[in-house]
Amino acid sequence: MRLSKRMSSLRPAILSATLADIARMKAVGKTVINLGIGESDFDTPQHIKDAAIRAIAAGHTKYTPVEGVPELRRAIIDKFERENGLTFEIGEVMASCGGKHNIYNFFQAVLNPGDEVIVPAPYWPSFLDMVALSDGVPVIVPCPMAVGYKLTPALLDAHLTPRTRVVVLNSPSNPSGAVYGRDELDALAQVLDRHPEIWILSDDMYEHIALEDFRFVNILNVRPDYRERTIVCNGVSKAYAMTGWRIGYSAAPAKLTAAMANLQSQNTSNPAAVSQYAAIAALDGGLDAIRPMTDAFRQRHRYLLDNLVGTCGIANLRAKGAFYVFADVGAAIDRMYAQGRIAAPTDLAFCTYLLSEGGVAVVPGSVFGIDRHMRLSFAASQEKLAQATQAIQRVCA
Repeated sequence: MRLSKRMSSLRPAILSATLADIARMKAVGKTVINLGIGESDFDTPQHIKDAAIRAIAAGHTKYTPVEGVPELRRAIIDKFERENGLTFEIGEVMASCGGKHNIYNFFQAVLNPGDEVIVPAPYWPSFLDMVALSDGVPVIVPCPMAVGYKLTPALLDAHLTPRTRVVVLNSPSNPSGAVYGRDELDALAQVLDRHPEIWILSDDMYEHIALEDFRFVNILNVRPDYRERTIVCNGVSKAYAMTGWRIGYSAAPAKLTAAMANLQSQNTSNPAAVSQYAAIAALDGGLDAIRPMTDAFRQRHRYLLDNLVGTCGIANLRAKGAFYVFADVGAAIDRMYAQGRIAAPTDLAFCTYLLSEGGVAVVPGSVFGIDRHMRLSFAASQEKLAQATQAIQRVCA
């Protein structure tokens, strides 16, 4: 059997690889505390589940328009206007099978062979593979702790070339929890003003998971004149604890949205009909269902700051949004390697040791483009966080 050349460089998604490692350990009777997966431990709010049940009872189980039912698209429009101060027409919005699907459709629709995509690191790993699958070239821009894990105007300008086609902006960030403010976005826009041919991908998936008090803004809030060169991608997975429902949505110029819908018509057709009606209830239901979750995430973040910062050389656990900390474990790596406790002075060896000796699953920072770090999710319960913290303190002592 011969596979396509593109498969030779395609990596498993981080979720699949992490779950496989955990499954292997559980198969031999070991207990694993999984802090590697970005999935809330909260259940989907009841009013959303009730909407899905009503949709089933009403017979909304057939094919729908590829872009989503009109009611969902109107709910998306209302959401953008109510929560973001952005106005879109129905031909500019569409729903897909999760936020990842929206972004993949976008890259497929705009990239030609050799087109470059600016991807600030640390990054969500799927960006790289989706760009490559679209015949593009990911240009990784290291954005270390010294610049707050965020793209700066100088770094952006230094990496632009005549082949640059897209700049990726993810705020709040997976994995770092960094958030771009209005002034920072305006400074990036001053560079992009000189390159009107470049698209901006605004990945806002963690918009509502705020660990500090700030007003969320994206590039269109700062530069409304960027409407014809920006796609805003979002979804219900993270904010509403709906990861398995698989509904993402986007807003973009009508011509791009039509192209993405045409592409989607040939790969998945419409998102699941019942999930669409559940998403309508989520978007129309306001933010009250989100607040208890966000309050819990803030408490869990605070717990990690109080109990892990400084532990065995672990540093920089502070985030502003999302439900991850991107911890600098360089000092711990150096000490444990010198002691002969880990096989190599790498974050992969460090995280492998945590899993094998402490039963705690986290993700190496190198997976996200910044080595000597680990990403730890606090979307798990407070009980599991406490158990994981004790295990990390024990095995890294």
